[in-house]
Amino acid sequence: MRVAHLSDLHFCQEHLTEVDLCMASAVDAAIDEGVDLAIISGDATDHRLDLNAPAVSRLAQHVHALSNQCPVLMLQGTFSHEPPGTLDLFRYVGGKFPVFVADAIQQVALLENNQWVSALDCEGSWVFEQFPAKTKTIISCLPAVNKANLVAALGQDDVGAMGDTVHELLCGFGLVNQRARTEGIATIAVSHGTVNGSLTEHGVPMMGLDHEFTIGALFAAKASAFMLGHIHKSQGWEYDLPAYGTQRAAYAGSIGRLHYGEEGEKGWLFWEVDHRNAAYRLMPTPARKLIHLDFPGVPDMETVKEAIKDAPGAFVRVRYSVDEEHRHSVDRDAVTRAFKDAGACDVKIEGRVVPVIRARAEGISKAGTLDEKLRQWAKTTGTDPTPLVERLTDLVHLDPEEILKRITNHMAQPQEPAVTPVVPVPGGHSTSERPEAPVPAEHSHNDVFNIDDLFS
Repeated sequence: MRVAHLSDLHFCQEHLTEVDLCMASAVDAAIDEGVDLAIISGDATDHRLDLNAPAVSRLAQHVHALSNQCPVLMLQGTFSHEPPGTLDLFRYVGGKFPVFVADAIQQVALLENNQWVSALDCEGSWVFEQFPAKTKTIISCLPAVNKANLVAALGQDDVGAMGDTVHELLCGFGLVNQRARTEGIATIAVSHGTVNGSLTEHGVPMMGLDHEFTIGALFAAKASAFMLGHIHKSQGWEYDLPAYGTQRAAYAGSIGRLHYGEEGEKGWLFWEVDHRNAAYRLMPTPARKLIHLDFPGVPDMETVKEAIKDAPGAFVRVRYSVDEEHRHSVDRDAVTRAFKDAGACDVKIEGRVVPVIRARAEGISKAGTLDEKLRQWAKTTGTDPTPLVERLTDLVHLDPEEILKRITNHMAQPQEPAVTPVVPVPGGHSTSERPEAPVPAEHSHNDVFNIDDLFS
């Protein structure tokens, strides 16, 4: 069986240009490949779309085009993107073949006449006790897990217990799928969630106890193919099932490039599935190029010149972070012009100005006298207070002329040369007949202390 696995379409007004182009390409390619089944593994929509939104109309047209080629299954995705009931509309946009919306945990049978039969409708159970006549494929559906509902059902707020529950549920699918294998029926599982250890589209590993799946739990479903949604980076795993064949699980990834910094190719997965094995390959879509540059200071034009090699046809975002004193040294127009001249479709410059926070000497405001304030400042900054206190005393008690006279007299006095004593080496001989002349010390030119430094 040839299956088109699409995921994370995220149709909305914000992404409409990108996802509409990529979805149209995917639908055309799937039809050209002659697929027997199309599965959308969650997040077909985004941002709680209104029915009159142009994005809904375009998505419905694409689903209708797919359903003229083969049966279509759409899985409930993340509730923040697809509130329950959002996908109900698509039950009625089928063409030559029906569209099935899987918004509950269940097994679904695809019959030889390309009609759908749900275990919930057939037997009232979430798995099949007996397979419907002329079943050619069993699809085990696990929509996005509402963790709040799962906690309420379990009666405990234990992420470990939730993971165990999902694992047991997949094992329940596995008992039926193993039986289907022996009867020569192809088995597929589809879900929307996070696999522990998977990588996000930005290359960040997803590690934690609160993720829905482990790799072992996926293969416990005993399905030849496990088609996943939610993570936007295409990736997969495989496992040899003794005496049966090779199981494979994979994320299709998002169909388009929706955010800056996303890694890897975008597209959909073309699967070939039977009752023993599964194989897939990524079918690329014409996703846009997104270039992201992040500077911790003023944008470096050499880095910009290096990046413009990939600029033709790309969408560029440049971020920088500078302090208030250097905000005017950023030439935003020069950066924009460099990318535009290189053929970039769009350039977005985002600057962050960091306010300068001036540190105060801790406790200085509590000191009673100026002398104490100075000593506290010196303590905080690690400065020797002795010469500073002397200067402060002069400033308080002497006239400016007297202070100037003292300083100039001090600077005019010749400095005593520093003599380095020569220590004779026991039993040794001098290497020179005449002793070395003493080396005069360098003159020290101390800056005049400025009391304004205390309050700057």
